[in-house]
Amino acid sequence: MSSSIDQVLQNAVDSGAVPNAVAVAADRDGVIYEGAAGPREAGGGEPVTADSHFRIMSMTKMVATAAALQQMEKGNLDLDAPIDTYCPEFADIQVLEGFDGDTPKLRPPASRATVKQLVTHTAGLGYWFWNENLVRWEAATGTPNVLSGSNVIFTAPLVADPGTRYIYGINTDWLGKVVEAASGTTLDVAIKEGITGPLGMDQTAFLMNAEQRANSVPVHLKGEDGTWSPSEIDLNQDPEYFAGGHGLYSTPRDYLKFQRALLGGGTLDGTQILQRSTVDAAFTNQIGDLDFPAEIPTADPTATHDFNAGPGYKWGYGLLLNTQDVPGMRKAGSGAWAGLCNTHFWVDPTTGVTGAIYTQFLPFVPQEALDVYADFERALYASL
Repeated sequence: MSSSIDQVLQNAVDSGAVPNAVAVAADRDGVIYEGAAGPREAGGGEPVTADSHFRIMSMTKMVATAAALQQMEKGNLDLDAPIDTYCPEFADIQVLEGFDGDTPKLRPPASRATVKQLVTHTAGLGYWFWNENLVRWEAATGTPNVLSGSNVIFTAPLVADPGTRYIYGINTDWLGKVVEAASGTTLDVAIKEGITGPLGMDQTAFLMNAEQRANSVPVHLKGEDGTWSPSEIDLNQDPEYFAGGHGLYSTPRDYLKFQRALLGGGTLDGTQILQRSTVDAAFTNQIGDLDFPAEIPTADPTATHDFNAGPGYKWGYGLLLNTQDVPGMRKAGSGAWAGLCNTHFWVDPTTGVTGAIYTQFLPFVPQEALDVYADFERALYASL
């Protein structure tokens, strides 16, 4: 089994599609695959491994969502309550309707956004890289994007009325603030005490120590000649808040424990982090008649390519859900997501398997990398 998957990873690196690759997979009994190809840093001699540290970026979202769901189970958090119940400052957020010259045109939202709308990306909040109006707003107001680690990002406007559209954005950063209010502790502590600690994920954290940093995979950029080079791109190492939307560093081996807990209905090796009914809800459509967009054009080509998921996708709690079987791959009802620096995971409860593939570069989702991820998934399912 492993040889065909190993070959997928090696071919991906040899072809220049990715600078390096690590893939892992597990079923309900434990780890079934672990492999890697390429150097940790392009041009270097040290190989990348399943214990290398990656910026998992938006794969942080499901962890922060789980922290919120834990507060819900404890009775500390009402998903149907308005966000401003927990974060009064949210009441000041208005809807960006456009511009009068360079001046943003803002108006009050038609309704009060709820915590559930944060969890499901239906609150109206966006990201600059998929919304040209937010690019303009940031330029007009001198506000940095969310990767700055600055609290000023929480002044960003809505780009639609709550509940009217699925818009991927800084919802989970706001959700982190809600978790802090509900739990009475900071997000890093809530996640460590509720999730990473109990699951033994001791290599997953918002800030890397010196040893982890030395073992981390730099964000790579591809030159015009097609060769990969490491960059100095990184998250703020002295952030003003812990970013529930993108702040965690982890290793493929460590994050797989979290994936296995989701696959196990909230429990891993006898340790329960969520009730099965809560996990079942996370894998159930939570956006009703709204759809995850089939196509999302880029508004910042340095950050991401266009994202073309295609039709038939919904959103659960923190997870992208496919409503149909993917031939030779995941079954309908699988939950998945990814990180901006090109890390991807999925959990397939029907087949009883979960997998992830990691590399580290920008921009997000070029077609040649998507092909690699699909080749890995197909090879994995063919071996089951």
